[in-house]
Amino acid sequence: MDVFTRLESEVRGYCRGWPTVFTTARGSTLRDENGRDFLDFFAGAGTLNYGHNDPALKQRLLDYLAADNIVHSLDMHTAAKRRFLERFDEIVLKPRGLDYKVQFPGPAGNHAVEAALKLARKYTGRETVVSFTNAFHGMTLGALAVTGNSMKRTGAGVPLGHGVTMPYDNYLDGRTPDFLLFETMLDDSGSGLDKPAAVIVETVQGEGGVNVASAEWLRGLAGVCERHGILLIVDDVQMGCGRTGAFFSFEDAGITPDIVCLSKSLSGFGLPFAITLMRRDLDVWEPGEHNGTFRGFNPAFVTAAGALEDHWADDGMAERTLAKGGLVRRALDEIALRHAGEIADVRGRGLVWGMETRDPRTASRICAEAFGRGLLMETSGPNDEVVKLLPPLTTTEDELARGLAILADSVAAVQAAGPKETGPKETGAAGARAAGGPGGAGAQAGPGARAAVHA
Repeated sequence: MDVFTRLESEVRGYCRGWPTVFTTARGSTLRDENGRDFLDFFAGAGTLNYGHNDPALKQRLLDYLAADNIVHSLDMHTAAKRRFLERFDEIVLKPRGLDYKVQFPGPAGNHAVEAALKLARKYTGRETVVSFTNAFHGMTLGALAVTGNSMKRTGAGVPLGHGVTMPYDNYLDGRTPDFLLFETMLDDSGSGLDKPAAVIVETVQGEGGVNVASAEWLRGLAGVCERHGILLIVDDVQMGCGRTGAFFSFEDAGITPDIVCLSKSLSGFGLPFAITLMRRDLDVWEPGEHNGTFRGFNPAFVTAAGALEDHWADDGMAERTLAKGGLVRRALDEIALRHAGEIADVRGRGLVWGMETRDPRTASRICAEAFGRGLLMETSGPNDEVVKLLPPLTTTEDELARGLAILADSVAAVQAAGPKETGPKETGAAGARAAGGPGGAGAQAGPGARAAVHA
């Protein structure tokens, strides 16, 4: 592996915790060049909700490319884009009563976030955007300004302004009523808080530690925004496309955001693809006012339309995800009960789950132990204290059981080995969170940073 060390930047992260060379993948399994298989409870950080190399989607893609169809088109009209828009409208938007316009801002989640922030500021004529403790919205400057991770923010190298941070759900351990500080400051002309253009929120903070906002809290936030004329942006980059059960993670709360950011599993196949959804009257862009060279990646349109047709034509995917989530929750609760001295909390929704360790170093050790046993997981949270499970939604119950058994054995092995001496933080957690995966060490924490509402 000398070529990676010699030529690739030190910024590389995940590979430090998973020191092998992967070659092939199918479903929930990756194989390395030594022929060893690994169960994938990482799913490309949520990009592979339907697993690796889904056969039906792969065939659609191969057929499309073999026919010399359009690959790159910027924002020109293409048959592939039309097909995606039609299917997205018919399968996702209309059944949910959502009348959104669709913007193609660029290929990644941070592009969707940047477009949302710019649009909110343009529409309202205001600058401030409110975000929340332990939020993660991306690595570009606008997204970093609404991200809570201090290490990531420092990496910007310039001041990050026009953002204000408020407590996420249960951040203060229930010691103050929800939104008391936020709404008091909004009502007080002397508070120093300029009226915000928007609020941006994740319904589940994946990189922040699998912190789960309750439906009541989300409804309360939507109410604050409505009362004060503030746009509500939901960043559904990681938690959308069925990760929490429903296609959009905000559906269960019964709210309708003004703007929604989608990416990661949107293509269904791991191809770069992002969109920004906006309330129809918010579409005040001038032609070309926000654009990007790769905002028209047609292969992603093809697989995205196929994923909607194959997985979202009925409620089966959501129901199966919630059922599998119940299996995961019960297994994690058993592990936590058996190892109460090591595990502080279990929390999550759908098929995103976190197991918080009492000593932050323990989470990295558990993930490293799991890698040695053939299971890929990462850590998350302000101090990498949470073992994060993000398996593909298509993972079978047998595969889940096998992976959860490996996790249980890994926790037991770490506990049996005892505490490690205090020293520099490991680059592991097979997780490479400390080594530079999104949302890693150095995030801003507070008294209630580890508390979350159970689903």
